[in-house]
Amino acid sequence: MKPPSLFRHRNFMLLFGADTVSQLGTQISMLALPLVAVLALEASEFETGLLVAAETAAFLLVGLPAGVWVDRMRRRRILITADVVRGALLASVPIAWWLDALSLPQLYVVALGMGLATVFFDIAYQSYLPSLVGRDQLMDGNAKLEIVRSAAGVAGPSVGGGLVQVLTAPVAVLADAVSFLGSALFLWRIDATEQTPDPAGRQGLLKEIGEGLRYVATHRILRMISASTATANFTSGMIAAVEMIFLTRVVGLAPGAIGLLFSAAALGGLTGAAIVGTVSRLVGTARIIWLSILATAPFMLLVPLSGPGWKTSLFAVGMFMHGVGVVLYNVSQVSFRQGVTPEHMLGRMNATMRFVVWGTLPLGGLAGGVLGELFGARATLWISVVLALLAVVPLLLSPLRTMRDLPAPDEVSA
Repeated sequence: MKPPSLFRHRNFMLLFGADTVSQLGTQISMLALPLVAVLALEASEFETGLLVAAETAAFLLVGLPAGVWVDRMRRRRILITADVVRGALLASVPIAWWLDALSLPQLYVVALGMGLATVFFDIAYQSYLPSLVGRDQLMDGNAKLEIVRSAAGVAGPSVGGGLVQVLTAPVAVLADAVSFLGSALFLWRIDATEQTPDPAGRQGLLKEIGEGLRYVATHRILRMISASTATANFTSGMIAAVEMIFLTRVVGLAPGAIGLLFSAAALGGLTGAAIVGTVSRLVGTARIIWLSILATAPFMLLVPLSGPGWKTSLFAVGMFMHGVGVVLYNVSQVSFRQGVTPEHMLGRMNATMRFVVWGTLPLGGLAGGVLGELFGARATLWISVVLALLAVVPLLLSPLRTMRDLPAPDEVSA
């Protein structure tokens, strides 16, 4: 029997609403915060790379213990607390700017604090969804939430670029601060029963961290997915370190035009979220994981070829196809991860995966900043996109290469 539509699922729709509000604001600040550094504080390539590193360093600092804590606490409470913390941190940026006290060290602190809260939010969020909607609707739930993220990505950069151009970057950050508080209100209204994990089963922080690491490391599919995603995210960090400088100082674009370009990537993500169900049925739930990267990653070679005039469209095409591939890949592999992992291990599995795959982002940001200082923004983009092509290799060396569909959860263990 076909399960009822999630659009009639009250608690999912509250999560959907929270995600919608939060994602729209996040897309604005993802554009505005680096532009605060570049335009308001005249940051260099290396200083911008440090900001990217600070945003994601928390996954290396607390990623693993956060998974244990998420498995020990009610996940909705973690989500609400993380939203409130992120809203307060972002609000400090325009306040400091109005007081003529804004500095790069403050941006680094805000970015690091945002990252710490995001670690807990993301791990709790991915661990909360299976209990909220049921594992038989994970693909549908993840696809709908990816549509939200991608749709916000279409509107957010355009709105953010316009706000930066009209109101300045620090004021644009305020929109995201408000959005996180709105997200917290939606989450607060969820009334799903959530049991507090039994403390009797706790075995010590280090031992439970080790269980999560072993679960991923000994799982023949999860470990290859982690290697592939880590490679892709490392190169994403490199690109993020120099792309604003490339677009503003090399291509010569205004903030509004940059926002439109980033909307192209989000439009690709929206396209990917809309077709992921159909594509996975046509090519297979296992095959789509590696085929999504193999078919779309080469288009990123267009990004460093872009320049003033009509060549700006090369950046848009490359980012659009990248957005399609990322969403096809993420919806498929995240749904598999959630479906294959026992309930009591979800926090630690997600934390281990996040530690590995997001932990490479700050390293990539630092590498991109250093390479940008040495060779310039365009050369760094070339190095980044060529390395990104290697992300598919672990998947092609895994059992996924010979499978059409993913096995049932009880068929995969090592």
